[in-house]
Amino acid sequence: MFEDATFESSNRIKSKSRYWMILTTILCGSVIGVMVLIPLIYPEALPKQAMATLLVAPPPPPPPPPPPPPEVHQVVVKPQMMNNQLTAPTKIPKQIKMVTEKEAPPSQGFGVAGMEGMGGGAPGGVIGGLFAGAAAPVVKAAPPKKIAISQGVAQGLLIEKIQPIYPAIAKAARMQGTVVLQATISKTGEIQNLRVISGPAMLQQAAIQAVSRWRYRPYLLNNEPVEVETTVNVVFSLGG
Repeated sequence: MFEDATFESSNRIKSKSRYWMILTTILCGSVIGVMVLIPLIYPEALPKQAMATLLVAPPPPPPPPPPPPPEVHQVVVKPQMMNNQLTAPTKIPKQIKMVTEKEAPPSQGFGVAGMEGMGGGAPGGVIGGLFAGAAAPVVKAAPPKKIAISQGVAQGLLIEKIQPIYPAIAKAARMQGTVVLQATISKTGEIQNLRVISGPAMLQQAAIQAVSRWRYRPYLLNNEPVEVETTVNVVFSLGG
């Protein structure tokens, strides 16, 4: 009787544990399915920091190191001459060729000035060789049109001097003084372009009339007469 009770109870225990296993499996599967579906249906429910971590792409790998520079091979050229001295050949040639130098071309008549009579030279140097002995023209410098001389030099060239006439009105007024004139002496010694620089007004006209008739020797520059510019002082004095 005890065995029957034990056998029957074991069958009931096995049947109940199998049902519980199936129910537990279904419940766990449902919970897992709900946990999987919720993030897919409502992604905003997930924490933002976790989403940012999942969506950030990993950094790219570092670039490869640059290739090493190519090796530079230095070529050392040994000079054939050492310390400006000839060296003995390493081999003796079987045949020796004779080299004949060509004659130098004849000179074209060019020379250096002052080297007449020497080889290749020509009278007159380079100019003589180019122009076949033609003499170079001598260019004379043109004399200046007009130069300025001092009053003392002009006084030494004076050959005819006319004394001025004292104006009566100036004499009555006891007017005296010096009239300074600027004058141009032509190549023939005549007075030209006479003008007043300073002096009393009553005496200027008398000074101009007198100096305009003065005559000078031509002023020579390089043996050529030239016009000169000078000053003339005419003194008017009543004497005592």
